[in-house]
Amino acid sequence: MKLALFDLDHTLLPIDSDFEWGQFLCRAGAVDAAQFKRRNEEFFAQYQAGTLDPVEYLEFSLGTLASFEPGRLAELQQQYMTEVVMPNILPSARALLQKHLDAGDLVAIVTATNHFVVAPIAKAFGVEHLIAAMPERDAAGRITGKLLGTPTQGEGKIVHTKAWLEKMGHTLDSFDSVHFYSDSHNDLPLLSIVSHPIATNPNARLSEHATAQGWPLIHLFND
Repeated sequence: MKLALFDLDHTLLPIDSDFEWGQFLCRAGAVDAAQFKRRNEEFFAQYQAGTLDPVEYLEFSLGTLASFEPGRLAELQQQYMTEVVMPNILPSARALLQKHLDAGDLVAIVTATNHFVVAPIAKAFGVEHLIAAMPERDAAGRITGKLLGTPTQGEGKIVHTKAWLEKMGHTLDSFDSVHFYSDSHNDLPLLSIVSHPIATNPNARLSEHATAQGWPLIHLFND
């Protein structure tokens, strides 16, 4: 039995789906473009530098979602998938995923991005299991703007992955091998505990660390 875990942004996608969702809302005129773009870019720079407060960012992002009526939010999500995400689901990423699916591996996407944004992306990739930051919802099912539980970032990816496996009666040790594909040094906690860490389209800090550790490096989007 084998397990294959995938980060999403800049790993399976050549874009950051969360950042691009914000940019899309600005282009669509759904938010105050100047103010939102400034905050979105500040948070993105903090993420790249490894200084992001994940709760602060997620509640900024989820607060934006909460400001829309559910019907309007669904329309925006569909438009975003059509215009932004689908053109960026590339054959190289699909082939890597399919290799593990065809082998009968248990496959999951593990991302720090919120579940609303990434759920249709996981579906488009054909991946059933998704570990993502969960938005709190009220009794009517509407997003409140708050984060439910802890962020799925850094050490949080370990916590949530282990909790997901426990619900199925497994641990990481249940598997003959555990692959984890990621582009970012922010994922070093999980990369460091799996049997097969794979630096995928790695940023400079992860590339340096992976090279020092003798981890494989792959690049899906060079062509």
